[in-house]
Amino acid sequence: MKVYQAIIRLRFMLLVQYRVAALAGMATQFMWGLVMIMVLEAFYLSTSQPQPLSFAQAVGYTWLGQAMLGMLPWNGDGDIQELIRSGNVAYELCRPVDLYNQWYARAIALRVAPTLLRAVPLFAVSIFLLPERYSLALPTLGGFGAWLAATLGALFLGCAITNLMNISLLWTISGEGITRLLPAVVTIFSGMVIPLPLFPPWALRIMELLPFAGLVDTPARFFTGQLPPSQLWVFLARQGVWTIILVLWGRRLLTRGLRRIVVQGG
Repeated sequence: MKVYQAIIRLRFMLLVQYRVAALAGMATQFMWGLVMIMVLEAFYLSTSQPQPLSFAQAVGYTWLGQAMLGMLPWNGDGDIQELIRSGNVAYELCRPVDLYNQWYARAIALRVAPTLLRAVPLFAVSIFLLPERYSLALPTLGGFGAWLAATLGALFLGCAITNLMNISLLWTISGEGITRLLPAVVTIFSGMVIPLPLFPPWALRIMELLPFAGLVDTPARFFTGQLPPSQLWVFLARQGVWTIILVLWGRRLLTRGLRRIVVQGG
């Protein structure tokens, strides 16, 4: 376990050095969040039907999605991808550690470091500097605790999906297809584009069964109060089941891929 903790720590220290890029990304996400909120405002002003999310909850949902964007599995680990393309993955196989766990530890750092760099200033701006109508409302104590637990579950789930992206390169080599297709799937079905509660009930029921809902939708709904903390265990169990399924699937694929891998060169 200490080996994997060291991998997380070293990778985290490397990634937090990119502060300027993180601030630029935060500015982009802030402007994009404002645009999305204005679109939602036009929707709420034009509808006469009651919605499952209040406008204040939709605003909070949007800001949370933008703040936690770095945790979404929209890209793989570039270093691992280069190791596979170059054949240097053979050196990884010589290390006395479990390869899947090693890559999973790297994925944790990959998801946490940029998220912290962007989320902290974005939270500060959206809570304290914006007009009340467009600001992020603070949750109840119970809602905050449920959000923290659901966010931790989202991290483990996102890392399992990230590992699948990395492992898929053992077959595709390039990885361009999965890195272009998966972001669209993740952003739509996680609630980043449209909050999932605003979808028709039949579509929402389907989306809630998919793993992507556990990435953004579940934590955001607890934070905004759309879901009571008493339902936390149901959604944590859903996140946990999907994480276990994806980890087992990833391990199986990695085992099959390593059996057929051929490293050429001299």
